[in-house]
Amino acid sequence: MTKSSRSTFQRIIASYSAGGKLCVEGRAAIIAFLERKWRRELDYRLIKELWTFRDNRIAVRFAYEWRDDAGNWFRSYGNENWEFDAQGLMRLRFASINDKPIAATDRKFHWPQGRRPDDHPGLSELGL
Repeated sequence: MTKSSRSTFQRIIASYSAGGKLCVEGRAAIIAFLERKWRRELDYRLIKELWTFRDNRIAVRFAYEWRDDAGNWFRSYGNENWEFDAQGLMRLRFASINDKPIAATDRKFHWPQGRRPDDHPGLSELGL
């Protein structure tokens, strides 16, 4: 993991409450889950769009592109629902994610590693 990706990883982990639930429960299990996931998903690029929010809950739809260590590309897409505790930390996360193999020529997310540029089209503009 590069220095910048490790910094991002630490910020994401800090957003989960100690008793948070992802598809596993508790911060240590969440860290282990995300470390395995991110070792597998290389050159990751993500776009999210807000669907709705109310009180301490938010729903988004997303798509991300990544490749495995054999050079196979995928577009993963789905929906996420988050619930936050009184301190603003993520308490619950539910996600439905589908991984679709794609050809490298079918990729739509072509910005340098890091944050998506503000002028890059969102999911709706890309027809996703």
